[in-house]
Parts: sequence; C-alpha cells; structure tokens
Amino acid sequence: MHSIFLGFKEAFLLILNLDRELMDIIFLSIRVSGAALLISTVIGLPIGALFGLKRIPMKTMLISISNTFMGLPPVVVGLFVYILLSRSGLLGPLGLLYTPSAMVIAQTILAFPIVVSLCSTAIINVAPIIKQASMTLGATQFQTSLTIIKEARYGIISGIVAAFGRVMAEVGAILIVGGNIAGYTRVMTTTIALETDKGNFELAIALGIILLMLSLIINAIVHSIQRRAISGARRIDTI
Repeated sequence: MHSIFLGFKEAFLLILNLDRELMDIIFLSIRVSGAALLISTVIGLPIGALFGLKRIPMKTMLISISNTFMGLPPVVVGLFVYILLSRSGLLGPLGLLYTPSAMVIAQTILAFPIVVSLCSTAIINVAPIIKQASMTLGATQFQTSLTIIKEARYGIISGIVAAFGRVMAEVGAILIVGGNIAGYTRVMTTTIALETDKGNFELAIALGIILLMLSLIINAIVHSIQRRAISGARRIDTI
C-alpha cells in the first residue's frame, strides 16, 4: 500500500515539475492524434454530409458499413497497416513503418468511420422544417445544404470530439505500427503499458492522470454540445 501512495506522490511531482520526458510523450500523443483527427475530419465530414444530404445509390448499405466500422478492433487495424507498410507491403518502399506517420495512418482509419457516421446522423436528424423554410425563402440547393449543416453543427462537433477521444485512448494499433520507440513513437497509452510491466508506476500513474483529465474534458465538451443541441431542438419544436 505504501508503494502505491509513493507512486501517486512521485506522479504528481512529475506533473507539477513538468518533467521533460512526460511532456515529450504528451505532446507526441497530441500531435499524432491531432493529425489523425484532422485528416479523418477533412475526408470524413464531406462524405458524412453527402450521406446526410443526398440520395445516392446503396446509401443505406454504405451507412451500415460505416456504422459497423466504428467498432473496428484496433489490433486488426494495426495488423492491416503493418502489412501495408512492411517491406514486402504495398507501401513498404516509403519506409513509414515504426514512425509517427504510421501511427497517424492507423489512428485515421479508426477515427474516419466515427466522423462519417456521427456527422451523417447529425445531418439526417435535422428537423425537416429547416429545409422547408430555406426553400420557401428562395434559397438555392447549396444554400439549403449549408443551412442544414449549420443546424447540425452541435452533432458534427460532438462526433469529431468522440473520434478524438477514441484515438487518444488507442493503444493496440499504434503499438503494432509504431513500435513504442523511446523518444520517437512512444505515446501516453503505450508508455503506460510499458512502464506498468517494468514496475515504474510513477510515470505510468502520471500519464494515467493526464489521460483521465483529457477524458473528463472530452466528455464535458460532448455533454455540453448535446445539451445545446437538445435546447435548439426544443426551440424549433415550439415554432
């Protein structure tokens, strides 16, 4: 019991002193997850908007596939990316395996279906009266689409934040493709796993505290967004 309390004490000291190794791991985690989120949003948001706004062939099947991929096992994604980036793989000549770029690719694959599914759902759930009002006022198809997307903004932001939470907490895929190399591809989740196995609980606990804080912040943001969306829906219902 004494060793546990000592571990928490040392962990808080690492955080308060802004330990260099701790900060490097945190910043790398944020850079990798942030890059993956940006790529998945830039690609996934237009596709989600297309699913939500247009009638396209096999739309229901595509949405179902996207929803299914939200639960992709991270280790399977890691294995797929590893094979793709290995020397004998399709992208092997690029030399991306065991680099932060490989980790970004794996996390992008995990975040992409979440962005597509939640953004398309948010757009589909916009009250029909919004579209009708826009068309009645003489808006073009493009202007009407922008209005619908604006009304769905809380759901879209919620989906993007949820995707960020998924990639920040990921360990299996990035461990496979990143290699957990100290000072290069070692992020918070992989460091916690490694340091716990080594019995170095101070660093593991410190990173665990940071991850919990990030999780609380993410959940608070999502909750706030959902409350605003519910308030907006109630105001529309009263019109």
